[in-house]
Amino acid sequence: MSRRKTRPRTAPRTAPAPAGPSVTPESPCPCGLDAAYGACCGRFHTGTGGTAPTAELLMRSRYSAFVVRDESYLLRTWAPETRPAEVDFDPGLRWTGLEIETTTEGTAFHRHGTVAFTARYVHGGTPGALRERSRFARHEGAWVYVDGDFTE
Repeated sequence: MSRRKTRPRTAPRTAPAPAGPSVTPESPCPCGLDAAYGACCGRFHTGTGGTAPTAELLMRSRYSAFVVRDESYLLRTWAPETRPAEVDFDPGLRWTGLEIETTTEGTAFHRHGTVAFTARYVHGGTPGALRERSRFARHEGAWVYVDGDFTE
């Protein structure tokens, strides 16, 4: 989830890709917490809930942003020094679940944190899993994704 190859755009994008009918404010949040999307990650995506208070909640909200293809949120929560110009969503990929494995630091009392996770997906009908140890840091008071290492 951390690295997306960029490609030249052939036409300017006028609106973000839609979330699709499967994710509504009332539906279960894709991040796996026991809450509706609108009250969980959706509030961070729209800005009505402020910013994610921990690195883990930022990780969860970024996963949900990949599910709903919210490019603007992903770029807004990416550290400026590692942020790509755009997020290249693969139309053949569907995210199906997130498991947080471990977290270190990443609370209101820290400046850095890590989150190790497994994100499950289906691509072209074939299931798979992406495992990553992501690094987060505070930037202007808010948690941002810095980078990550793929793990086995």
